[in-house]
Amino acid sequence: MRKLKLDELNRASVDEFKAQEKLPVAVVLDNVRSLHNVGSIFRTSDAFAVDQICLCGITGLPPNREIEKTALGATASVKWNHFETTLAAVHQLRVDGYIIIAIEQAESSTMLHQFEPLPGDKYALVFGNEVNGVDEEVMAQIDGCIEIPQFGTKHSFNIVVSAGIVLWDLFSKLNLK
Repeated sequence: MRKLKLDELNRASVDEFKAQEKLPVAVVLDNVRSLHNVGSIFRTSDAFAVDQICLCGITGLPPNREIEKTALGATASVKWNHFETTLAAVHQLRVDGYIIIAIEQAESSTMLHQFEPLPGDKYALVFGNEVNGVDEEVMAQIDGCIEIPQFGTKHSFNIVVSAGIVLWDLFSKLNLK
C-alpha cells in the first residue's frame, strides 16, 4: 500500500469549494476560548463541507495567526459570521430555517447513534465553551440535544473531537446511505 501524494488527492480549490453543495449544517461556537480549537473546527468544517460557522461571544475571529495554525487555510473556504451572543446567532439561524441542536449532556438528550437527520432539514449544531459547555440561556432556546455516548472515566470530549464525531455522523447519515 502506498500513501497518496498531495496532487493525487483531487482537492477542490477554494472557489470550487464555495460553489459546491454543502452539508446543511451551521456550526455554532458558544464562547469557545481556545484559538486552536476554533482553527481545528474550521478545518473539520471544511472537510465535511458545512454550510457555515457562527463564531459567538468571546470566540476568536479570523484573521488570526493562532487560528490559522490549525485551520490551515480553511478560514478562506468556510463561510463564517460573528455574533455578539450565541442567543443572537440562534435567533438568526431559526429565522433562516435551521433546527437548533445543542451538543451537550442533558436531560432527555438523544444519543448520537439514535439521531436521524431528515433530508431537506437544516441543522445548527451548538458546541459549548471548553469549561462550561453550552450556556443555560442557549439550552432554553434549543429544539433538541444530541449526546455522544461515552464509556470511560472522563465526562467529556474536547470540543474539536466532539465536532469531528458529530459532523462525521451527520455527513454519513445524510450523504452515504
